[in-house]
Amino acid sequence: MSVRKQGLLSAGTAFAVLTGLVAGSFGGLQAVANSTQNQKNSTLLAQGQQKTLTVIFPSRSGTTDLQNKANAVAAFLSKELGTPVEAKIGDDTAAVEALVGDSADVAFLSSRPALKAEQRAGARLYLAEVRPTYSGRYTYNSIIVVPKDSALKTLGTSKATLEQLRGKKMAFTSPTSGSGFIFPVGDLVKQKLVRNRDSLGEFFGQVLYGGDYSKALKAVVQGQAEAAAVSEYAFNAPYISEAEKSQLRVLYKIPGVPAHGVAIDDDVPTATRERLINAMLKLNEPKNNELLRSLYNSTELVKVDHTKHLAPIREALKNAGIEP
Repeated sequence: MSVRKQGLLSAGTAFAVLTGLVAGSFGGLQAVANSTQNQKNSTLLAQGQQKTLTVIFPSRSGTTDLQNKANAVAAFLSKELGTPVEAKIGDDTAAVEALVGDSADVAFLSSRPALKAEQRAGARLYLAEVRPTYSGRYTYNSIIVVPKDSALKTLGTSKATLEQLRGKKMAFTSPTSGSGFIFPVGDLVKQKLVRNRDSLGEFFGQVLYGGDYSKALKAVVQGQAEAAAVSEYAFNAPYISEAEKSQLRVLYKIPGVPAHGVAIDDDVPTATRERLINAMLKLNEPKNNELLRSLYNSTELVKVDHTKHLAPIREALKNAGIEP
């Protein structure tokens, strides 16, 4: 473990509280973060010696049988690398903590946790996921959805469209969601309609949090909210049914939300990292592609520049007055 990371590890509990990232399955990773043997193995990896490379696969909405699917990807990578690869399941918070504690080498992360992994562990995002439901291939839209028969209209400017939400009941996904909170709040600040995330009550008549995309959307369907902020890919099954979707329409879009990707710890030697990236890119090949698709419905992994890819979330966080 590097001296830099050792000093930061004691702040793990404070991180979980301050970032607000929900550790829904942290228990499954606690053993990983606390394992002396795993930390010893990570040191061996940094020295270029044989060891088990550990990859964290976060559980996400709609994923099923993830451990077995992750194990299949790990077996593929192990064969390609000639090094044992182990798959662990946990949420974004636990994944970041595992990178900080040197008990994981690689993690699939969404954009905000990827920033935290850079800040606390020196990890960087090297690959991004591509999905057919992403309008920007490896970026997607944050959308604001309203009832199909709503009087609210998409107008000529962003500010004019968003101004119509003043005094309305607004459902966000959660206070930690990028597309379901951070991007729309950042846009409201950018348009000078609110000061920051703490002043939402001065603009909206009521602010609700669905807890996930499905519940935020259903709040609008059921008349509990007049608008909801979600990801564009959530405007489809399995998040809502076709019958529910037919009762809604998109009022507003914010492009450029960075897709989830693959972060690699800075302790991984450069040669090993390049071999790992090349092995993961082989998941794009037709004969291997089902392994990738089975994880999170991604069809492809593409190389990205960490700084450029995450620039939009940095800006949105800054506008909203939220720490990474």
